[in-house]
Amino acid sequence: MLEGLLTTLLNEKITICKLLESESNQEEEYDKYNRVDMLAENDSGELFLIEVQNNNEYAYFQSMLFGTSKLVTEYINRGEGYRKIYSINIVYFSLGSGTDTVYLGKTEFRGIHNGETLELSPFQKQTFKAETISQLYPEYYILKVNDFNKVA
Repeated sequence: MLEGLLTTLLNEKITICKLLESESNQEEEYDKYNRVDMLAENDSGELFLIEVQNNNEYAYFQSMLFGTSKLVTEYINRGEGYRKIYSINIVYFSLGSGTDTVYLGKTEFRGIHNGETLELSPFQKQTFKAETISQLYPEYYILKVNDFNKVA
């Protein structure tokens, strides 16, 4: 069911590769704790870190960053180079302030003087096979399940 949900949300086939149990993916006692972590992949080799969080967590936004950072460094340490990371966060508690049920976060750089968005050079576009800088950074999805109000 989760693969179907993600395939519909992202408009591409997503396959869950492995379940990362809450305690087994903690390297230190201070690492985050949540109910379920899963690692999925698409046909292009991009990685999807799926977190299902039931308990209210004060610093959940930082926890999202922590999870993606660990995944990025894990694959770089394996010598595989950078792989696009998506962080899919399914939360069952009130996170932030907003009325939507699904949020998407991307990284972009804007000039502080003129508001211009920084773009990749033609060489970078060719080298990284990307059109925008945001395609090089993790993307974050937040699904606020308690706010669905019986409408998925």
